[in-house]
Amino acid sequence: MLNSFLLLSCLLLFNDGRVSAQQEDPLKDFCRLFGHSTTVVDRKQYIDGGLVNWSPVSASSTNYTSKKLSYARGLDEDNLGFPQQSILAKNESVPSVHGGVLWADEVNKVVYQYGGEYGDGKPEDFNLWYYDIIYNTWNISNVSTTDVYRASWGAGVTVPDKAQGYYYGGWLNNASVPGYNTPIALSNMLVYDMVSNSFRNQSGPDDVPRAEGSMLYLPAGDSGILVYFGGLEQDTDNSTDSAERGMDIWVYSIGDNLWYKQTATGDVPEQRRRFCAGATWAEDRSSYNIYLYGGASVGEGLGFGDVYVLSLPSFTWIKYWPRPEDDVGTTNPHHSLSCDVIKGSQMIIMGGHFTNFTDCDVPTIYAQHGLDLGKQNAEGSKWAQFNPNLTTYQVPNEIHETIGGGPTGGATLLAPTGGWGERDLSVQFGRTVAAATRTPTRSIPNTSSTPTTTFTSTPSPPPTSSNKSVILGGAIGGALGGLLLVAGIGFCVLFYRRKASRNTPRPPSELPAQSFADLKSP
Repeated sequence: MLNSFLLLSCLLLFNDGRVSAQQEDPLKDFCRLFGHSTTVVDRKQYIDGGLVNWSPVSASSTNYTSKKLSYARGLDEDNLGFPQQSILAKNESVPSVHGGVLWADEVNKVVYQYGGEYGDGKPEDFNLWYYDIIYNTWNISNVSTTDVYRASWGAGVTVPDKAQGYYYGGWLNNASVPGYNTPIALSNMLVYDMVSNSFRNQSGPDDVPRAEGSMLYLPAGDSGILVYFGGLEQDTDNSTDSAERGMDIWVYSIGDNLWYKQTATGDVPEQRRRFCAGATWAEDRSSYNIYLYGGASVGEGLGFGDVYVLSLPSFTWIKYWPRPEDDVGTTNPHHSLSCDVIKGSQMIIMGGHFTNFTDCDVPTIYAQHGLDLGKQNAEGSKWAQFNPNLTTYQVPNEIHETIGGGPTGGATLLAPTGGWGERDLSVQFGRTVAAATRTPTRSIPNTSSTPTTTFTSTPSPPPTSSNKSVILGGAIGGALGGLLLVAGIGFCVLFYRRKASRNTPRPPSELPAQSFADLKSP
């Protein structure tokens, strides 16, 4: 009887001897990750979704949907010079997507998941899922989602002191919205208020649909500003896509809900999409510096593996890396990666889809690379291992030799060389925002434990006095049978994994596999 049961279990688990891609160990078998979403809360980095390649990798390797929530066990825990990663499963009912965003409510210890495409091409109706850091659970918000759709590859950002998440543009298609057959880009901006638990649609700067650009928050103006650039524009009839010009910068004033357009000058980067970017600023806020990395070409081309800085308020583009003095040969173009700025001083660049390599992306440190925004390491290098003790930003000479001043600020170029496109924008940059103090809207324990359990879609209620004995009796009575069952299924897993690795060819890749060649830099 037991043998029959185990045999049936094996057949149910491994139909035709095929093993699910998720049987791979997300850390030991890691090779590459792209299209994922990241955020940082309490010096812990959370990585969700994306597409993953398992090791060993080849040009025909499959892009599997990453169905785990990867979690850095604190930025202060070292693994070969970068934060150590830890993997926790999440319930199958929670969407695992690529091209989405994570909005973090640092005060209430909650991370919201918005947007993205389903890897299997079978999207579900939109619900706003959130991960509760304190209770280690995934839940569905009761927010009204009327007229709210799941967009993908838009520009998402969180404004922490206002507890608001923003998402500008992006695509609606049959991988993000059920039954949506014709891909279209959006021209509006979606705003989620984490305190009132409500969505609203905000007009974009014009009626032009946009996608695959980047948007950053800066503490300037009356109530903060958002800066958008790059990506694609779609004709209003949805017929053709074209590149957003690198000199066109869009600025949104949060306080008065107004958009401004400003032309940037300098060493303008080539047009690109699906890059990542992070923002920091001088101590005196005389300059705000946005670091752009990588990206895909618009049309033909391998893409990009370089770094540019957009310095504001001068709206000057500066090439940061590689420069002639860096003595660097070719770079490794890649896109669909993530950038997280830590304490304004370092940017962790993770993953990406490579277009000219088929190696793994430094799997021992899980595709992490460190850009020292102010070159404050012992070697004065732009690329360095992560330093958890570095908490301040210094303006590097590559920037202040163009805008004036020095490492701590004092910029002298305080306006665009071609003049302001709109006078009111100059007024915004003449003001700075002091972050408002927020208080939690729910009970927060003094310390939050490190997640160590599988995430579920809803919290499990504690046992009551009437059912504790039932649980205990069932545990004693079923312990032996459970052990036998686990052992039997474990044998099946081992057997069929070996069989699959020998006999089952992997299907062709949706995108060819690529990699980094160096530990710290591309």
